[in-house]
Amino acid sequence: MTRNIIEITGSEARSFLQGLVTNDIAKLEQGLVYAAILTPQGKYLADFLLLPWGDAVLLDVDASLAPGLMQRLGMYKLRADVTLTPSDLKVRRGTGPAPEGAFADPRHPDMGWRLYGTEGGDDGTDWDAIRVAQCIPETGVELTPDTFILEAGFERLNGVDFRKGCYVGQEVAARMKHKTELRKGLARVNIDGAAPVGTPITADGKPAGTLFTQSGGQAIAYLRFDRAKGPMQAEDATVTYTP
Repeated sequence: MTRNIIEITGSEARSFLQGLVTNDIAKLEQGLVYAAILTPQGKYLADFLLLPWGDAVLLDVDASLAPGLMQRLGMYKLRADVTLTPSDLKVRRGTGPAPEGAFADPRHPDMGWRLYGTEGGDDGTDWDAIRVAQCIPETGVELTPDTFILEAGFERLNGVDFRKGCYVGQEVAARMKHKTELRKGLARVNIDGAAPVGTPITADGKPAGTLFTQSGGQAIAYLRFDRAKGPMQAEDATVTYTP
């Protein structure tokens, strides 16, 4: 886990974020907030955790996305009283009893806690096993630039708020929310064998999805639900989906 922390300060910091991210900034009063920033077309750009830090807001993001996210936030800032500063703070995470000052991960109770300070790292938890068991996507693995957040499970993971009002990409997310049923999306599957992350899944020779993180005979896969019936193939592995 390599994370970067961006400190967001200024009198308009929270209102600035409220107009950009998928979740409601008012939830910072309760602790960590999971959210994303989208393109105007409603596709994923970055996901992150936000937390209150005195008068500032900290943004905890995968290091690979931090430079582009800083640039994107700077582009939207215009004349707002907002300052974006890379922070030297580090992230520790773990499961079990939380140390003093730690925040619960809002995505799922099994994701444990996060502590921000001078020391980073984790407690050796098998995070892939937890993510697969709970179908929690990871930045740069299941979450890529062609992702729609509802197909990635953001509503279930407390990463989007449909009552907060407008944000960039909100109209597309709202339209998908009000569809009767998603036709594609991330799901937990059973897998017999193994195949590299990103391996195409086929059903009766037709494209049916993509295989991602695997652990303990299960995996996260992006599926076309209309084709995800019966045994499917991912190279030499057999994949099955039970809704």
